Amino acid sequence: MRIAITFILSVAVLAVFLSLGTWQMQRLHWKEGVLEEIDAAILAGPVALPAQPDPESHRFLPVVATGDMGSEELHVLVSTRDHGAGFRIIAPFDTGDRRIMVDRGFVRVTAKDAERLTGAMQVTGNLHWPDERYESTPPNDPASNYWYAREVAVMAAALNTAPVLIIARSSTDPAILPLPVTSQGIPNDHFEYAMTWFLLAATWIVMTGFALWRMKRPTN
Repeated sequence: MRIAITFILSVAVLAVFLSLGTWQMQRLHWKEGVLEEIDAAILAGPVALPAQPDPESHRFLPVVATGDMGSEELHVLVSTRDHGAGFRIIAPFDTGDRRIMVDRGFVRVTAKDAERLTGAMQVTGNLHWPDERYESTPPNDPASNYWYAREVAVMAAALNTAPVLIIARSSTDPAILPLPVTSQGIPNDHFEYAMTWFLLAATWIVMTGFALWRMKRPTN
């Protein structure tokens, strides 16, 4: 009787582990579809800048704008895999009917205060409202022009622009490396979660088998 109860309970727990692992695999396929849709939206043909960009409906929207790039800059500290530490260059961009911001791309730490091309140019990129402020993120240091998160409203107030940010796809200045919008920063950990549940299921099978063997083993 004890063996039967142990077996039934063990099967029930195993079913829970396997169902959770299967659910995470389903979530994985769903998330991959979402990321494919985001990638398609990011790489679509650019359109004119909307009259009233919206953080929800226009996130990642590909746009093209013509205007004058200002010389004012905000320097956002960032680290890249291939180029190490440096700064994203956030600059005001006057399109004639409004003043917005452009994330021009990456420069190394040594080029923080270098002169860059400004004036009339065309910018192609994606609208974005990054969410980069966490509890561990240091406070910005505007006096030294060290920024640690791209917060559109905060940066817009500092540069006296509308709260609109275009992340450039390419650069007219060869000294600036574009860091265009991609879906790579969007977390997709469902495969790891699924493997965790399946490993727990495998471990449970071994433990259950050992327990049943101990119960059935004759005692002296």
